[in-house]
Amino acid sequence: MKHINSTRRRIIQITGFIGGGFLAAIFAREIWQTSSSRKKPGFSDKPKFSPFSTPTPSPTKLMLKSFAFETVTVDASGSITNRRNQEAQYFTQDLGNDVTLDMVQIPEGTFTMGSPAEEEKEEERRDYENGPQHQVTVPGFFMGKYEVTQAQYQVIMGKNPSYFQDKKRPVDNVSWHDATEFCNQLSQKTGRTYRLPSEAEWEYACRAGTTTPFYFGETITTELANYDGKYPYASAPEGKDRKETTDVGIFPPNAFGLYDMHGNLWEWCQDTSHKNYQGAPIDGSAWISNDNRNRIMRGGSWSSPPEVCRSAIRSHVGSGTAFGHLGFRVCMVLG
Repeated sequence: MKHINSTRRRIIQITGFIGGGFLAAIFAREIWQTSSSRKKPGFSDKPKFSPFSTPTPSPTKLMLKSFAFETVTVDASGSITNRRNQEAQYFTQDLGNDVTLDMVQIPEGTFTMGSPAEEEKEEERRDYENGPQHQVTVPGFFMGKYEVTQAQYQVIMGKNPSYFQDKKRPVDNVSWHDATEFCNQLSQKTGRTYRLPSEAEWEYACRAGTTTPFYFGETITTELANYDGKYPYASAPEGKDRKETTDVGIFPPNAFGLYDMHGNLWEWCQDTSHKNYQGAPIDGSAWISNDNRNRIMRGGSWSSPPEVCRSAIRSHVGSGTAFGHLGFRVCMVLG
């Protein structure tokens, strides 16, 4: 009982950072689900980094390759209305020990950041996520095809903090500091500039040219993403509640060739938390204009209802927080 009461107090502290009663309630439920079903600690107040002494090599020329994939579009009932064969360019980063990291080329472009007024009809559009909608022009960059896996994290950081242990699953239970240190050590190892995405880059990459609530269309189903299917969105049917992460890459990707941008794990971004988009940059850069210790996260998780997995949804939590709903993917920029 002492452990449970301590966990409850910690949930109250964390949800105090999140902002917005709806998302705070959702996030409290997610933290409680993890903490009540696992015995290992779920929070790290201070980042703990592994030493890294490998000399920095000179970066090698990118060798881009193509990969083919199929995207699907659904209607409001979740029925697939279109299938399309597509291709994207990528390069493979060797991490050592037979572990690699696929980085997909994301083309430059302009998009409308935030949710459109139509989403408000479902009472899912929140001031925090959309106010105001604005045009953002994003330069080209490379983004991880998948969320960083446990095998990738292990080979770079020398440890695996995940609750749901499996080398093909995304690493979870990582703080913003942990994710940033992974990028730092990966940059040092490869001689390339790896980092977390900005919030604008993340949403641009997630939407992949779409303006609907999800890159699949008007809704999602648990055949297309890993989230809590007990809570349908739009006219979609009730689905599965897997209660854990899934292997990366088992669901259809978006039009850029990125997997699991909806659900599975919340993904850290560089940006500090801001109340809304007033004054946000329009060049795709990270918005770090205050000393707020909370950092933005995107995409929802395996225990999120579907409305919390939409392309526009945004939330935040303390940068030292680490638990079984939080992971990340990396970006790489040239020059």
